[in-house]
Amino acid sequence: MIDLRSDTVTKPSPEMREAMANAEVGDDVWGDDPTVNLLQDKCKELTGKPAALFVTSGCMGNQLAIKSHTNPAEEVIAEWDSHIVKYEIAGPSFISGVQVMPLKGTHGVMDAGEIEAHIRPDWYHYPKTSLVCIENTHNRAGGTVYPLNEIKSVSKVCRNNNLKLHLDGARIFNASVESGVSVKEYASQVDSITFCFSKGLGAPIGSILCGDEEFITRAHKYRKILGGGMRQAGIIAAGALYAVENNVTRLMEDHKNAKHFAEEISKLPYVVIDMESVQTNIVIFNTTKDANRIREVLEGKGVVVTNDGKDKMRVVFHMDVSAEQTDQAIEIFKTLKA
Repeated sequence: MIDLRSDTVTKPSPEMREAMANAEVGDDVWGDDPTVNLLQDKCKELTGKPAALFVTSGCMGNQLAIKSHTNPAEEVIAEWDSHIVKYEIAGPSFISGVQVMPLKGTHGVMDAGEIEAHIRPDWYHYPKTSLVCIENTHNRAGGTVYPLNEIKSVSKVCRNNNLKLHLDGARIFNASVESGVSVKEYASQVDSITFCFSKGLGAPIGSILCGDEEFITRAHKYRKILGGGMRQAGIIAAGALYAVENNVTRLMEDHKNAKHFAEEISKLPYVVIDMESVQTNIVIFNTTKDANRIREVLEGKGVVVTNDGKDKMRVVFHMDVSAEQTDQAIEIFKTLKA
């Protein structure tokens, strides 16, 4: 089976499993787990941030960031198709008591001027705008890279208006290897950043939240409230540590496979792809056929994909899909009748 549903479906390699099995552990709630501490130190180094907190998921990392940056009855600006808006179950309102102002971006990138235009004036009837959230790479836009210059423009708007800026960097390493911009340089423009170990990097569990010490102290307490305190977490932290030390540069293989796949299936009469959106490891395309039926037929032929409604499909390339399997998937797509 060629599983193209997501880069979250990867299985730990034998080397990663060995690292996890042999991990030194302690009680992380007491701050005593040496492998968790080593991972957090590594992520501080990677991002240039003073403090880091190991969390269970990217969703938890984003919601801890929103909670730690805002107060109830305030407002957060985020791209309307971002993970925070689409896939976190109204978490900002449920956990932090804030509402989201969603803005439509181009390939997931919000215009800095548009952000500034939607900062609320100081008026009795309005919530206070306190936070802007951006996503890099942007999942639903097709794994697109948020250009550094655009992030700098957004960062300037936030500084000038006394707003915090959070980067949902779930796939920031995909952005980094594709653009040549270091994670540290991206992180230097924001107040906080979260990224996942369990997507393209191939670890089974976990994400990290990085920021200044005061921010992480708050987030640590909120993690406890949400039930995110883990004990001998070094077992899973070891997988994450192995991932960041060994699986970053190989992400370019996933990008190469995704672009090759997109170029080939774009030739099919029932496929419509915006090739500008195919930048990293995700391919999103429209189809003139019934996407539900395509998904069912593909699964019967050994290729698993996802669809969004009746005309949109999504495939994601990852370390468990080889170049040879990519070619196999292309050939299977070609067997579908127009």
